[in-house]
Amino acid sequence: MTRLLIIGGLEAELGIAARIATARGARLRHAEGVTAGLTILRAEGADLILCDLRHDVPWLVQSLAAERIVCPVVCCGTDDDSDAAVAAIAAGAKEFLPLPPDADLIAAMLAAAAGESDAPIHADPLMVALLAKAATIARAEASILIGGESGTGKEVLARYIHSHSKRARGPFVALNCAALPEALLESELFGHEKGAFTGAVAARRGKFEQAEHGTLLLDEIGEMDPRLQAKLLRAIQEREVDRLGGQAPVKIDVRILCASHRNLAAEVAAGRFREDLYFRLNVIALRIPPLRERRGDILPLAEHFSLRYADANGLPRRPFAPQVRAALLTHPWPGNVRELENAVHRAVLLAEDDEIGPDAIELLGAIEAPAPVGVAAPQPTAAPPPVTALVGRTVEAVERELILETLGHCLGNRTRAAEILGISIRTLRNKLHEYRAAGMAVPPVPGQGPFAPLPAGF
Repeated sequence: MTRLLIIGGLEAELGIAARIATARGARLRHAEGVTAGLTILRAEGADLILCDLRHDVPWLVQSLAAERIVCPVVCCGTDDDSDAAVAAIAAGAKEFLPLPPDADLIAAMLAAAAGESDAPIHADPLMVALLAKAATIARAEASILIGGESGTGKEVLARYIHSHSKRARGPFVALNCAALPEALLESELFGHEKGAFTGAVAARRGKFEQAEHGTLLLDEIGEMDPRLQAKLLRAIQEREVDRLGGQAPVKIDVRILCASHRNLAAEVAAGRFREDLYFRLNVIALRIPPLRERRGDILPLAEHFSLRYADANGLPRRPFAPQVRAALLTHPWPGNVRELENAVHRAVLLAEDDEIGPDAIELLGAIEAPAPVGVAAPQPTAAPPPVTALVGRTVEAVERELILETLGHCLGNRTRAAEILGISIRTLRNKLHEYRAAGMAVPPVPGQGPFAPLPAGF
């Protein structure tokens, strides 16, 4: 259930947005102004903020950053508020919601904020068995470690476990440990007291406290700094957290789920992950098989994504051509379900005929339309020798181009890009910070650009 905070009066169009969001299943909180809204965020957190442009949205965004509160802000207003909307977006607001609100757009924003929360789309026997096991162990209170390659759907499985647990009525709170620098991650996890750091003007509850009586998912736990690993271990063992700048621990009642694309046992052996924390988290282990090992899921997922994106973009629903279905089944899917989703999304947008044909699908050259009869197929041009092509360029420039090209190939996914490049997520993040500071364009983190509807399956 998406935690939505609306800032502004509910008498007119913003009230319509509130009713639409509530009807779509959002858990609504309301504040008349940004100061009151900030107080709610410190105490309860939120997944999404809708703020009327009649209030100071830039101040709100800057205050969130200063207090290390991570939450997307959507500014809301009419066409007459265009100047204020531009200023809000420039300050860091993620999107502009025109009023009166569109129900489908609000649904898309809620879906993007909540993540993939519906039941996993599956048909393959491997996934049938995995979900049956997950439903069984969901009723216990033990910590669960979810493993699997990037893009297989670890958060979706975590949400499935939460929905089948005794804590289903409580909150589900997810935090990607690879997406935030150490100082921000610590504040997000454990919260802070007033004066704990510059900008901490009031106390704030962290993710542990926000997930009280519910479930906390620590995604990409393998990327966590060793110092924070020690603090996390204590929180799990003692069932209490120490806020930054706090004088006394705060008791918590939270179930911990963790996910990682890394082999944490190998990380322990290499000295990069604490052994005692590993055994605390690995009470029960679940591994999501990559898509190439569960080919019975490929076509059901592809059809699901096709319908989802056709409806979201107001396009006709089109079936896949037979040759496309065959190619989908034989493609290796190195990016797993995320790659399949993106491929189908592009195909839905590019298709022009009554069906989705080979010309609309891009699978790393896996599908090519045949050349017309009597016309010779174009021959690939020879690529220049790889080393010779780099002569005259600096190592720094080549490294920068390699990193940005890889990140673009991964559609902004930092974890996947770091995995391909063979570097740590921290190294990648530091490089991107340097590039951004130099004025270079860096692909955004998925889900942090303009809102788009997210799929319900893996």
